[in-house]
Amino acid sequence: MNHGNIPCPWALWMMNLPWRMSRATLGLVMVVAGMLLLVALPPWGASDDEAEYRRRRESMVARQIENRGVVDPEVLEAMRSVPRHLFVPPSECRFAYEDRALPIACGQTISQPYIVALMTELIEVSPSDRVLEVGTGSGYQSAVLGSIVDEVYTVEIYEELGRAAHQLLRELGYTSVHTRVADGYYGWPKHAPFDAIMVTCAIDHIPPPLLEQLAVGGRMCLPLGHPFMVQRLVLVTKEEEGVKTRDILPVGFVPMLGGH
Repeated sequence: MNHGNIPCPWALWMMNLPWRMSRATLGLVMVVAGMLLLVALPPWGASDDEAEYRRRRESMVARQIENRGVVDPEVLEAMRSVPRHLFVPPSECRFAYEDRALPIACGQTISQPYIVALMTELIEVSPSDRVLEVGTGSGYQSAVLGSIVDEVYTVEIYEELGRAAHQLLRELGYTSVHTRVADGYYGWPKHAPFDAIMVTCAIDHIPPPLLEQLAVGGRMCLPLGHPFMVQRLVLVTKEEEGVKTRDILPVGFVPMLGGH
């Protein structure tokens, strides 16, 4: 059967146009219709890619995080929802959901998923808490915290990283995260006291300005030790009678920079 002479739907539609419509008007109508069609349809493969990333996140949480003892349901849900592949360079996307740290700009790193989840669980955040993060990096840990609490204040010493993280967090809708380019050693006094503080860079002592900005009853998690050796992940609890510390496990973080 010969189908060569059967007009396509576009041809039938054009044949039925009023004869008064000029060629210019017809061209404009076709351009607008084409643009509307492109907007209505998702990019080829986009939905498949997102489904694959969701599958990888589910596997990451089940195998790397739950299996190693993280049980807080809000932390687990945050780890399932935050798209880690968007917080790493394009060249590292294929490794985004593997159990390892990855390089980002300025010689810094994004922590492995397990450490992000563990530190978040250790500070025991709740929705009403105000949290300070020292070392924004790519913004991934900020997004995880912002998925749980109403107020996150994060400080980054590298302007390139701080501004890029601010833009990405806004684009992804993490409006509860407030960013600042500054020396994180001194915290963010304007918004203290904080119910919890997370430090994502290594230092050989607990910074006094951060301890001062931590509320009584608050918790701080940070890597303590020489920046170029294995450090100890430590949980600090500030109480009326003083400060208590608890060693968690050995870790390796990039060094804290700044005036200290």
